[in-house]
Amino acid sequence: MTAIVLVHGLWADGSAWSETITALRALGHEPVAAQLALESLEGDVAAVRRVLSTIDEPVLLVGWSYGGAVITNAAVGQDHVKALAYIAAFTPDQGESVQDIAHRRPGSALPEHLKVTDDGYSYIDRPAYGEVVAADADAERIALAAAMQKFPRLGIDAAPSGTPAWRTLPSHYLVATQDRAIPAATQRELAARIGAQTTEMSIPPGPRRPRAGQAGSPAAGWTPRRSPPPGGRRAGPGWSPRTRPASRFRLGPCDRSGTGARGCGRRSGGAGAGRRRTASGSTRSRRPWR
Repeated sequence: MTAIVLVHGLWADGSAWSETITALRALGHEPVAAQLALESLEGDVAAVRRVLSTIDEPVLLVGWSYGGAVITNAAVGQDHVKALAYIAAFTPDQGESVQDIAHRRPGSALPEHLKVTDDGYSYIDRPAYGEVVAADADAERIALAAAMQKFPRLGIDAAPSGTPAWRTLPSHYLVATQDRAIPAATQRELAARIGAQTTEMSIPPGPRRPRAGQAGSPAAGWTPRRSPPPGGRRAGPGWSPRTRPASRFRLGPCDRSGTGARGCGRRSGGAGAGRRRTASGSTRSRRPWR
């Protein structure tokens, strides 16, 4: 059996992966979804390591959107994590933040629809949730995801990353070309930077339910490339989590209750939203990303 740990993004929770989990179990895998508090990057990394501590088998660690930053840090020092899979996700280098990457290019749908609470948390305006993170999901799934979205603390995306696990682990990157949070050009740049085996699909981002006729998910079965990324090395033998021929399915919509966003949540690459009041009473812009 292959153990697969799935990590959601902002404005979502582990339930974003529910149908993906069902599909992976049908393939003979042992998927587990981590639940992130979305209070701090450090706390979310600890939450994933807590899940990893309960698994003895080799692990494929999968992150979507902000979840990519989490797995980049959580896999460090975890010897049974053998490979990483990024689904339209952030892959920060040491000292770099999700916010740094998100601000590279404009074009995100998040800034227009991101709201901020008085006590410093963000959420996606519920009527616009589908437009931002689950455009191809049915209305009921979108409504559920919008209703269940988690509120991440403002500034969570500004935390600098530690030493990235992708320097030593084989990685796969799924580029979602219709992602309205991280532009496809940024995704391709991130994938190339870490030397990832890359799959490109013309779909919105986020965990998705199985659908016929789509490319196989990196979480369903793949053999990571072993060539080193720029400035880094990959150590250890190649490892494939495939236990049965991978079926072809989309990573899907809400099963997108995730991230709040990629799951059903996303992280946008454009300007963020929201303003936070300082102790002096002035306000300053804070931009959380999925």
